Amino acid sequence: MIHKLIILIIIFMMNRTGVAQNDTEKSYTLDDCIAIALEHNLDLKSTNLLANSAKVNYQQSKADVLPSLNGSFNLGVNDGRSIDPFTNAYINQELTFSNLGLSLDMTIFNGFRLLNSAKQNRLNKKASELEIEAAQQDLILNVTLAYLQVLNARDVLELTKARLETTKQQLKIQQGFYDNESGNPADYADILGQVASDETSVLVSESSLNNAKLSLMQLMNLKENINLVTDGLLLDFNKYEVSANAVFKEAIQNLATFKAKELRIEAAKKGVSVAKSQFTPEISLFGGINTNYSSAAELFSSTGTSIVQTGDFVTVDGQDLLIMTEQTNFDSNGIDYKDQLDNNLNTVVGVQVFVPLFNGFRAKNNVALEKIKVEESIIELERTHVDIKNAIAQVYFDMEAAYKRNESLEKQVEAYEESYRINDIRFKNGVSNFLNYITSKNNLDNAKVNLSNAKYDYLLRVKVLDYYRGTNLL
Repeated sequence: MIHKLIILIIIFMMNRTGVAQNDTEKSYTLDDCIAIALEHNLDLKSTNLLANSAKVNYQQSKADVLPSLNGSFNLGVNDGRSIDPFTNAYINQELTFSNLGLSLDMTIFNGFRLLNSAKQNRLNKKASELEIEAAQQDLILNVTLAYLQVLNARDVLELTKARLETTKQQLKIQQGFYDNESGNPADYADILGQVASDETSVLVSESSLNNAKLSLMQLMNLKENINLVTDGLLLDFNKYEVSANAVFKEAIQNLATFKAKELRIEAAKKGVSVAKSQFTPEISLFGGINTNYSSAAELFSSTGTSIVQTGDFVTVDGQDLLIMTEQTNFDSNGIDYKDQLDNNLNTVVGVQVFVPLFNGFRAKNNVALEKIKVEESIIELERTHVDIKNAIAQVYFDMEAAYKRNESLEKQVEAYEESYRINDIRFKNGVSNFLNYITSKNNLDNAKVNLSNAKYDYLLRVKVLDYYRGTNLL
């Protein structure tokens, strides 16, 4: 009794564990998957950061047109022989000094370098914004394709499980014959082998489903397991009526990647203009205001006069008489910090002209390099046209092949279902042998799997073509 109770407890706990695992598996629609991917995908976040950098560069290029205003301040102590910054006289004492300044620089003309740099960075910013849109379009497509791959793998798994269940039911029948020592013992052995084969197919299908889920979870940047629901997902099998050339024409008009690369070409051309500005003179205005302070600076004020000996004398009638003189007496006082800053104030203003005469052909080579970048941008746009046109042609061909294969496989499944129904009846009544039965069953099961694959192959290609046309994939 105790053993039975323990077994019941273990079974109950296992069931609870299974329920808990199912509870952690959240269900997502295609809309949910796309929304999560757009928010959490790491590659898309990196693209956003690059666009933010381009935005900051554009803001800085606009700010470069403004004047440059800088202030300076220093305070120090000097000991020994030095020049008094207040009197410019040599002194040999410890003094405290300080300097304050304010300078202004403004570029008047530099060959429109600042203006063209701002235009170039504006074009790069717009291109980066379009590249975000292109990355979002790519991500939506990849999530949609990964989502359909999961559904395909899930359907195939259900088919393999159904195949295994049918085989197990047949095994029970054959085991009854085998236990009663009736029928062909080889049929029982063959059906055991078929069960093992079907179990292997289930394991392979489970692995494929797990890999498909992992690919989708990677795009969504999720770590938890997922379960997909098909609510609102239209699996349309109508024949695709738009031609490959029409798809390509719509792609040129709608895909953000084309527009972004066109803007990159325009930005590269502005880069040539920026480089050419190195040949032209640069004119700028400058101005400044400065003042200083020295602890050695003193202010002297008169305190009266006094008679003092000069140290000389004159002789009068043989008697030496001292020479006296009147001198003015002064009292010294230090000049405070604020007064010195006011008294020592000076200003400067002027125009500077920088004329490039020779710089080791640096300007010429920079222009040549920028022109190469323009050619590279043009080639990149042309390459994109060729790649996408070829991709559309290949996808379109595969889509048509998948559609025809789907039609053919539907007929094949229908034929094999009838064949299996007949062989199943004949085998159960002992009219047919096991080889005919299992061959008919495998033909039907394989045809169903192939039909499921063809169905999703067609849907995947249709989604890719819709992506190139700029059609909403949701």
